[in-house]
Amino acid sequence: MSRSRRGGLALRLLAAQLLVVAAAAAAAGLAAIAVGPPIFRTHLGQDAHVADPGSAAAHAEQAFRDAGAISLAVALLAALVAATAVSAFVTRRITRPTQALAAAAAGVSAGRYDVDLPAPALGAEFDTLTSAFGTMAAQLRRVEVTRRRLLADLAHEMRTPVATLDGYLEGLEDGVAAWDTDTAAMLRAQTRRLARLAEDITAVSKAEEGRLDLRPVTTNPGHLIDAAVAAAAERYAQRGVTLTSDIAPGLPTVTVDPDRIGQVLGNLLDNALRHTPPGGQVHLRALATAGEVSLEVVDTGPGIPPEHLPHVFERFYRVDAARDRAHGGSGVGLAIAKALVEAHGGRISAHSTPGFGAAFTLTLPATR
Repeated sequence: MSRSRRGGLALRLLAAQLLVVAAAAAAAGLAAIAVGPPIFRTHLGQDAHVADPGSAAAHAEQAFRDAGAISLAVALLAALVAATAVSAFVTRRITRPTQALAAAAAGVSAGRYDVDLPAPALGAEFDTLTSAFGTMAAQLRRVEVTRRRLLADLAHEMRTPVATLDGYLEGLEDGVAAWDTDTAAMLRAQTRRLARLAEDITAVSKAEEGRLDLRPVTTNPGHLIDAAVAAAAERYAQRGVTLTSDIAPGLPTVTVDPDRIGQVLGNLLDNALRHTPPGGQVHLRALATAGEVSLEVVDTGPGIPPEHLPHVFERFYRVDAARDRAHGGSGVGLAIAKALVEAHGGRISAHSTPGFGAAFTLTLPATR
């Protein structure tokens, strides 16, 4: 397959050149056959009236020279016309997809990513190039859509704390508001919210771009579960939500960065806590599957509607935007979790039945 990919275009170009040569040779031969004999016969017919043998021989030689010269000239002209026609066809056949690709490249450079390039059928190289260019344009289009949405969402996320800070500062300047403990706490909460938003954006960008500094070590999944439960226990107790864990016996180890996976579990537990009412339960468990280890966070909250499930790992996506903002969520926790899990070669998914809670499962390859 690799040989055909390397030689596809080269063989087609060689075949095109041979076609030009063959067409020229065929045209020359046909022209010579069609023109030469009639001219020669005409001269011989004129020589039949010449009585002098010497003059007859001279006329025959002249007939041969004239027939050869004229047929050669016509043959060369026919060959030139045929070669030009075939070369024009081959050139157009090659340049049309090249021009289309150049126009598409110019469009992409100008920000137009809706590229539709059909396969040119000029060999494996051109097909691969066209397919790769189309894939690149589609990826750039997705990046551009994500960039615009990110900027819009980021501006929206920053608007509330900035407006709050501006309102309080204006009130302090006008003497309407007094500098007291409540005012200081409110201003500090809004600045922390902005700082957390900046940290979350930096984290998810680094994770998605593969610029994370991972320090993987062989780790027992049970230790990851225990650490996550210990870190979240106080927050759960304050909210009146029960947090339990279950670790299957004999789990294989995983090669992960414990801090990063702890961050993932922390984000999942924070998300479950925000959506579980007081008196509810969140269950964290670890179990083994075929060559993998699954860590699952299950809550008893209201669940996630089916139309929202495909989007829960997108940046700034919220099923209940007003509720999440009230609880301080930045909207990128699940996006960070997804990027971190994928950086470890794993995957993460969400399942839910509305009214019966939601379950988030991250699956990691077991250590071989």
